[in-house]
Amino acid sequence: MEKSDPSPKMDRKTAEKIRRNQMKELYSKLNSLISNHPSREAPMLSDQLGEAANYIKSMQEKIENMKGRKKHMAETKEIDKSTDSEKTDFQLPHIEIQDLGSALVVLLICGLDYQFVFYRTILILEEEGVEVVNASFFVMGDKAFHTIHCKILDSEDDFEAARVSERLYKLVHESSNNL
Repeated sequence: MEKSDPSPKMDRKTAEKIRRNQMKELYSKLNSLISNHPSREAPMLSDQLGEAANYIKSMQEKIENMKGRKKHMAETKEIDKSTDSEKTDFQLPHIEIQDLGSALVVLLICGLDYQFVFYRTILILEEEGVEVVNASFFVMGDKAFHTIHCKILDSEDDFEAARVSERLYKLVHESSNNL
């Protein structure tokens, strides 16, 4: 009877040990990319893989969200190009006012050359006795989109949203006539 050569067993053991060490190194790299754990507190392998899967899924969702936003912005840009060429009735500046009872939301769109409309809008709101809680904007192309959140102060018993709206619409109308 012939005895088998012991070297193939050693080669399999060595290969398995190398494979385990490679896997351990890869798990360690993965953990360092997705985890905020200090290196001394390495979580269990199953936790590392679960965290990696969750991270990848959240990144895929962010990518899809960004693709949607990009598509929406591209469509908006195409609409802007077509409306510019057709000269529609929509003129800048444009204002919308939402009366929410104890609050107002003012949406203002104006050209970059007409930022004074934003400042005058704030002045009118303050003159009418509302507190500007938050004002934000973003710029797309040659337009600035402003959102102004206002709180109607409790002490203002004579507050009339219609009066504020009328003054703001008048401001915007006068500004658009000066274009």
